[in-house]
Amino acid sequence: MRPPPDPRVTATPTNHPAPDRGLSDIGLLGMPPIERLDHFMARANALYYAAHNPFTDFTTAPQISQIFGEILGLWCGVVWRAMGEPAPICLVEAGPGGGALMADALRAIRAMLPAMLPALDMHFIETSPRFSAQLRARFPQAQLHATLDSLPDRPILLLANEFLDALPIRQFIRTATPDAWQERYVQAGTPRTRPITPADQIQLAPLAAQTSPGAIREINHAARAFTAALAQRITRRGGAALLIDYGPLESGPGDTLQAIRAGASANPLADPGQADLTAHVDFAALRACATAQGCATAGPIAQGKFLAALGIHERTAALGRNATPQQAADLLAATRRLTAAEAMGGLFKAFALAPADLLPLPGFPA
Repeated sequence: MRPPPDPRVTATPTNHPAPDRGLSDIGLLGMPPIERLDHFMARANALYYAAHNPFTDFTTAPQISQIFGEILGLWCGVVWRAMGEPAPICLVEAGPGGGALMADALRAIRAMLPAMLPALDMHFIETSPRFSAQLRARFPQAQLHATLDSLPDRPILLLANEFLDALPIRQFIRTATPDAWQERYVQAGTPRTRPITPADQIQLAPLAAQTSPGAIREINHAARAFTAALAQRITRRGGAALLIDYGPLESGPGDTLQAIRAGASANPLADPGQADLTAHVDFAALRACATAQGCATAGPIAQGKFLAALGIHERTAALGRNATPQQAADLLAATRRLTAAEAMGGLFKAFALAPADLLPLPGFPA
């Protein structure tokens, strides 16, 4: 069964893959070249973020309400205090876009925990040239990085909202033959399939019994590698990470690849670079990657429950008391959008990494 789509827009699923058509699929005999799905997705998103302002196509939580970023900033502050107020500490956002979340987070820290500000060493993980220029202008004190690897070797507080969903996935289709799979490729906007490698066969073997013929399993190696490296850093140097994204609580089959273009769903395999491509995050797989590095985890839990536990409704009411009736109504509508189970509050999840001695983390059950 296909998991529910992003509530911001109804996704258009990819079609069933066409059969293998031989050598012409790899660029011979005048046919366009063929790409493995994760390579296609990485290329398409790199082109998209280099040339487009994605917020004309979709809206993320920091654009919906300033309270979202404020709450995440104060979450970092509470965790920093629980760590013993180390200084310096890297405050990092992965996939910050234009920096709206960080601006709101810093405003809340400045108002409620001003003693934390001198300890902060700010960093962004961002590869878009467009967003990198905006971040340098908005946060001249911050350093930009293409990957996690170049961050200073010190304690870290990392935030990532809708970062993992844009990392490239591979898709494997279970066939009717016992223990057999095909992998999805893309050629000229059309899905194709190829036999899998022996290494992939070993990796997929445990999933065969839970995957019916014709069903799809998605694996995001980039997200797993990022989580493992982050967990290793936290285990070695201390800190915590809060990752908010959309996906199921448990792993399962399904084709979740989707595209958003001009505010509407689009064919994710057509016109690479013209739409934002995402897929649901496999939190169970990420939890396994973190624990394998000796790092504890919290969640995933529904975003709505997480934000409610951290006081989003109380903050909304407080802001509304000093607002016009229309502004108060808008604040309430934004909070409902972020927290309602039928909107972003159910599909989006909060997931955190930290040393075991920092648990329970704010917003997560004990």
